[in-house]
Amino acid sequence: MDDRRGIEDFEIVDLGWIVTVFGGNPSVPFVPTRKETLDLVLSAMGLTKGDILYDLGCGDGRVIVEAARRYPIRKAVCIELRRELAEEAKSNALKAGVADRVVVINDDFFRVPIRDATVVYMYLLTSVNETLKPKLKKELRPGTRVVSLDFQIPGWKPVRILGEAAGWQRTVYVYVIGESDRRD
Repeated sequence: MDDRRGIEDFEIVDLGWIVTVFGGNPSVPFVPTRKETLDLVLSAMGLTKGDILYDLGCGDGRVIVEAARRYPIRKAVCIELRRELAEEAKSNALKAGVADRVVVINDDFFRVPIRDATVVYMYLLTSVNETLKPKLKKELRPGTRVVSLDFQIPGWKPVRILGEAAGWQRTVYVYVIGESDRRD
């Protein structure tokens, strides 16, 4: 029996809070956005009526749920690779009474189209942000806001930086497609 397998044959190794996808796109650990950081993040998004918000790697959905609870956004889309977190996000949206405006997708955000987004939120790693740049540039329309907690998008110039320059979950970078990505 031939037991040779390539890296593409392996799916996910879950080591508690560290999740790595082998043979696919890079992944990040689940580190929830702290409740005390939510005000800063939501302020940076500048959400208005009719916005469509995507959270790439939404975890338990806390950012999406709170955004849908506080703002009259049209839709909030939560994309999460880990099934148990996607289920928790659905449950949290239901408990908060915003399930009618929250869509939870259990999939790899590299594979999910994000073309209709007007705002994208990311709490990923700099290396993942770098890998995401082609997708963001290809799929997002000019004027779409990309908000990143703690980690910059290499080569892009933020239009605003909110919070403190140092510390965990204290800095929010706001990028605008067509403006921030001009040199890249």
